[in-house]
This record gives sequence, C-alpha cells and structure tokens, in this order.
Amino acid sequence: MTTMPAMSRWRVAGLVFVFLWFAIGGVAHFVATEAEMQIVPPWIPWPRETVWVSGAFELLGAAGLLWWPTRRAAGIGLFLLTLAVTPANVYMLQRADLFANVPYWALVARLPLQVVLLALIAWSTARPKAI
Repeated sequence: MTTMPAMSRWRVAGLVFVFLWFAIGGVAHFVATEAEMQIVPPWIPWPRETVWVSGAFELLGAAGLLWWPTRRAAGIGLFLLTLAVTPANVYMLQRADLFANVPYWALVARLPLQVVLLALIAWSTARPKAI
C-alpha cells in the first residue's frame, strides 16, 4: 500500500485555492448559466452546452484534486481547461463595451491572473519529491 507523499503547508494552501476556484466556478456554470454564456465568444457554437460541459469538467477536476492518486491527472486537466477558456478572457477584453459592469482594469488583469493560476495549478498538483 502506498501512502500519500508529504506536502508543504504552502502547497496545501495552493491546492485548497485551486480546489475552491474550480469547485465554486463549476457550480457557477450551472447556477448562473445565462451570465456565463455571455462571455462565450460568438464564434463558439452551442454556448449553453459549452458552459455546462466546461462547468462539469471544472467540477470533475476539483473532485480529482481531493484524492492524491488522481491529483496529478486532475491538475493536468484543469491546466488544459484553463488554457481552453482563454478565448473567453480575450473576447471580454476585446469587447469591453459588452461588459460595462466589469471594470476595464479587471478585464485587463484577467489574462495575467490566468498565467498565475496556471502556475499555481502546475505547482500545487505536481508530484511531491520523495524525501
């Protein structure tokens, strides 16, 4: 039987943040579907289904983080999903006029914050080195 490798407190904190980010975000895809659909670029077909599928993947990824044997795979999936939603962030910035309720600085900050999120996902879900 294998035991879970030790993790630093910082890595656990990062993992908790990533879990909450995707668990809450995944639920939001189903609770606020209409609002989520507004950020889907118009060239992506089936915006409602796109929101539901991405929300389901967020929830599956968050659940996968909870069990260490699936944590790395969940991290890779969430990393790829985060890359896949980049067009929504770019679209919001390009069409800031459609999102007047969001401050422009927040639209600009989304892309650099996405890079930080990607780094946090990769770091917090990496397999800890054996001691």
